[in-house]
Amino acid sequence: MSLKERVYSVLVVSAVSSFNEALPQLLPENRFTPVKIVGSISAARREIADRSYDLVIVNSPLPDDVGIRFAIDVGGPSGTVSLLIVKAEHLPDIYGRVTEHGVFTLSKPISRSLFTTSLGWMCAFRERLRQFEKKTLTIEEKMSEIRLVNRAKWLLITELKMEEPDAHRYIEKQAMDRCVTKKVIAEEIISSYS
Repeated sequence: MSLKERVYSVLVVSAVSSFNEALPQLLPENRFTPVKIVGSISAARREIADRSYDLVIVNSPLPDDVGIRFAIDVGGPSGTVSLLIVKAEHLPDIYGRVTEHGVFTLSKPISRSLFTTSLGWMCAFRERLRQFEKKTLTIEEKMSEIRLVNRAKWLLITELKMEEPDAHRYIEKQAMDRCVTKKVIAEEIISSYS
């Protein structure tokens, strides 16, 4: 799926009605859906607790907070990409505080083209995070399989008095002979001897 075909969920945290009213034109439904708009950081925290979003846009300041901590927190391990929009005079200080956490920043006022370009960067960054998530998942699956095979080998060693290399060869040979994964053989061994 190409970047132009992918659809992104967006949470907008903004108390500025003119900005919120312009969003349907800036976030076309064919690329950004659902788009949820909330007016405070506390409402945004409740929303994030209920579901995850690909992109979060924080139009600072908000009635209950500036939004810096929220923008940093939301982009943690969740894979969400956040953009913090701040007043121009605050940009240098805030940029220095949030950039190391992967938060994008823009200063007000924002042109339509700059906002659209920023959305493109955020979508590209989200795709990069998806690739890392897939690699992490693959590594975790492989580690899980290794642990399972080791447990099965231990059972073969203790129950059938095999040596470790023989137990390893037995699992590999069974997997090759039956055209299944070592994980399947390990699961069978574990269920037989547990």
